[in-house]
Amino acid sequence: MMKNLLIACGLLTCFSFPAFGGPKGEEALKAGDKAPEFKITDSKGEEIDLAELTKEGPVLVRLTCGCRGCDLELPYFQALHLAYKEQGLTSLAVFAEPDEKFAEYAKTNKLDMRYALDPKRESWKVFGTKTMPSNFLIQKGGKIVAVSKGCNPEGLKALALGTEAAKLVSAEEVDLTKNVTPRPKAEKKAKK
Repeated sequence: MMKNLLIACGLLTCFSFPAFGGPKGEEALKAGDKAPEFKITDSKGEEIDLAELTKEGPVLVRLTCGCRGCDLELPYFQALHLAYKEQGLTSLAVFAEPDEKFAEYAKTNKLDMRYALDPKRESWKVFGTKTMPSNFLIQKGGKIVAVSKGCNPEGLKALALGTEAAKLVSAEEVDLTKNVTPRPKAEKKAKK
């Protein structure tokens, strides 16, 4: 009960921009919709085809960046990835960062999930959102089961998606917080 209350509070307190339709003006994607046709080249130069990934199992697509809020939230999404990858969940992070900046970021943050870079943010158009980050949990077969927009540095969005991911892979839910070392928030400068 307390966990659900914390998740609900986190979802209500998160600030995000309104979603918009994709390139042809269609509605923003939501739970129950079919996942869009989506292909992107990952960090190793391999093409990722979302339709092919969802034939194998559920997929979590995270459209994100390297800003401070997303950076604080990243350890929770990495814990989610590690918790369910052996049961078939594929995690794909798409970062709105240029190559030259990102190589060091991936190394520093020990990024261990599959990722791609999209500095022109074309992926956001495909998924019909402006919000950074936006997360789409897609079940095997290609139906979106959960959408989470905006960030929560305390990991509440990742925890909520983790609950749904556990159901999709028929696994016992993992307490993601046990596998996360939260990053320190930036200290506020003292007023003189």
